[in-house]
Amino acid sequence: MSVKDTLLALLVVIIWGVNFVIIKVGLHGMPPFLLGGLRFLLVAIPAIFFIPAPKIPLKWLALYALTISFLQFAFLFCAINIGMPTGIASLILQSQVFFTIILGTIFLGEKIKAMQILGTLIAAAGMAVLVEGGMSNALSAIPPLGMLLTLTAGLCWALGNITNKNIMTAAPNTPILSLVVWSALIPVIPFLVCSWIFEGRQTIVDSLVDITAPTIFSLIYLAFISTIIGYGLWGALLSRYETWRVTPFALLVPVVGLTSAALILGELLNILQIIGVAVIMLGLLINVFGSRLINRWLAPQV
Repeated sequence: MSVKDTLLALLVVIIWGVNFVIIKVGLHGMPPFLLGGLRFLLVAIPAIFFIPAPKIPLKWLALYALTISFLQFAFLFCAINIGMPTGIASLILQSQVFFTIILGTIFLGEKIKAMQILGTLIAAAGMAVLVEGGMSNALSAIPPLGMLLTLTAGLCWALGNITNKNIMTAAPNTPILSLVVWSALIPVIPFLVCSWIFEGRQTIVDSLVDITAPTIFSLIYLAFISTIIGYGLWGALLSRYETWRVTPFALLVPVVGLTSAALILGELLNILQIIGVAVIMLGLLINVFGSRLINRWLAPQV
């Protein structure tokens, strides 16, 4: 990758890493379902007037929208809203890597490699250590329900990845930004319906009437910077380079998430949690790079 594109990839990592702190800021002034609904409304409008619709069946567009947009962020926003530490959430959400591997073997017939199994087991052990650290006098306590919701968000992201794989297989020239923008119209309705049912009409009215500058900034960041700019740059990089050159940068997102949460929100980790984070990152690294390193090591020397 060129220096310019490497810097662009790092910019996306920073944008997506800080995104978790921004979610926390937005939730201080607005309930999770309403925040999600307005976020995707701003993603879709006015962008749909400038970006052509993707030429794919509506059922695939809807499935992509409901998994990777509605369900993923509904669970993630609710998790952070009930006290899930944002930095740890940025790491646990990367469980989508392992869920995607498992779902790929089930629905796409993909073969799982030994290094992926090893990486998954190591990451699972790291999550167990992380949870244990969060249960015992932790500086960043982990609510069990928050952990479950974040893992479920990772599963929904993985379901969206499988849907995205099917879309790109059937229509390989589909621009990722077109898919993101037009699919954003769909989750607005279930988000607002859930807000009406679970958060209540009065809460919706109060949140909109008394909206604060930090909440407005949060919505702008989530919609335009994190989604449109972030996915736009990421899609552009994927169109220019092989996936193996680009996707490993995503491993840095939890690093930025943990760092920004510590610096901005004061979310510090105890020793057991730090060990858990390190083990999870090791599992992710083995999953992404393990087979490649083994093949290089076993390759005959010239």
